[in-house]
Amino acid sequence: MKLWDKGFSTDKKIDHFTVGNDRELDLLLAKYDVIASKAHAKMLGKIGLITAQEAENLVKELSAIAKTIEEGSFVIEDSFEDMHSKIEFVLTEKLGDTGKKIHTARSRNDQVLVAMHLYLKDELQEIKSEVKVLFNLLLNLADKYKNVLLPGYTHLQIAMPSSFGLWFSAYAESLIDDLYFVDAAYKIADQNPLGSAAGYGSSFPIDRDFTTKEMGFASQKYNVVAAQMGRGKVEKAAAFGISNVAATLSKMAMDICLYMSQNFNFISFPDELTTGSSIMPHKKNPDVFELIRGKCNKLQAIPNQLILITNNLPSGYHRDLQLVKEVIIPAIQDIKACLEILTFSLKEVRVNETILEDPKYDYLFSVDTLNELVLSGIPFRDAYKKMGKEINEGTFAPKKDIKHTHQGSLGNLCLQEIRDKLID
Repeated sequence: MKLWDKGFSTDKKIDHFTVGNDRELDLLLAKYDVIASKAHAKMLGKIGLITAQEAENLVKELSAIAKTIEEGSFVIEDSFEDMHSKIEFVLTEKLGDTGKKIHTARSRNDQVLVAMHLYLKDELQEIKSEVKVLFNLLLNLADKYKNVLLPGYTHLQIAMPSSFGLWFSAYAESLIDDLYFVDAAYKIADQNPLGSAAGYGSSFPIDRDFTTKEMGFASQKYNVVAAQMGRGKVEKAAAFGISNVAATLSKMAMDICLYMSQNFNFISFPDELTTGSSIMPHKKNPDVFELIRGKCNKLQAIPNQLILITNNLPSGYHRDLQLVKEVIIPAIQDIKACLEILTFSLKEVRVNETILEDPKYDYLFSVDTLNELVLSGIPFRDAYKKMGKEINEGTFAPKKDIKHTHQGSLGNLCLQEIRDKLID
């Protein structure tokens, strides 16, 4: 069954190519198509295009379909093109001609648009919640280990003293920046496109304010052409939000992989969070973090994929836009999985509290020792040359009693101020 069926069939090979994996993806979106259909049915009843009883019957049957989706028993057989055709078939099977009326004043174009907007709203909110859980864990770890010093590196060379407090809270504060992008994507998704039909509106006197309020949108995409042009754009906005979170997770995963190696030995994890080697019995591999790094690097390519699908399309609907679903939906599932497993693993992190006892880290304190000379009255450039000479001659004696007091330094982490920055 196809919503555009005019009484003749297309070649099966064409069907297979054009439908692709839409049925599988639509199982995740069907819940939202039902939500939008219920709002649409109520609106049709409100403006008199169907009777109040017909609207009530449609809502009742749609609620029954929603229950099957929630229970996991809803399927989209190969005989159906997508979720829309399956849902309309069930309504017609149950309600006869009333079921056929559900498509009045809408198109499959605005159906999939509104379902995607609703889906993205929910998923972006969930991503935001999971980011907040990780954020809170990182700040708690920062507070717990704020006095444990850690070598800081530039160019992968020993540079200056850092701390686990700085390291953990740096990633926490970075996540706040990422949430700005997630929130921007949410704001774009929080506009109701239903009523734009095929992209040029409808001659029926529909009430778009009603469906906007009924579905919980903050506003509507008023211009019907703009609404249709939002297809691909809203997914791209979500992808940019996801890619920013992914960039932070990938960088932290890389740090963890380095810090777990025997050459660094800064942190470790229980055996059950690592994997072994098929031939080397001593190995404890950071596979989880390597996969987070790899998956999150892939996720950073998603915005570009969506750009390449949509960037040369004129206004109006084009079948190319079907492909954005198969890019954004798996990306959402991947970022949620990475957030969940990183949070789960970091709860068990073990910090080496004696790292700086190794004399190779003495040079970390060269800048602090130099600054002491400056404070004693020696000009900075002269103190720098003096310190360089001592290092070259092997007479450098580090001053390890460091005092960093400015905001955001290892002696003044501003953890509460970072907590206060987090978006509600």
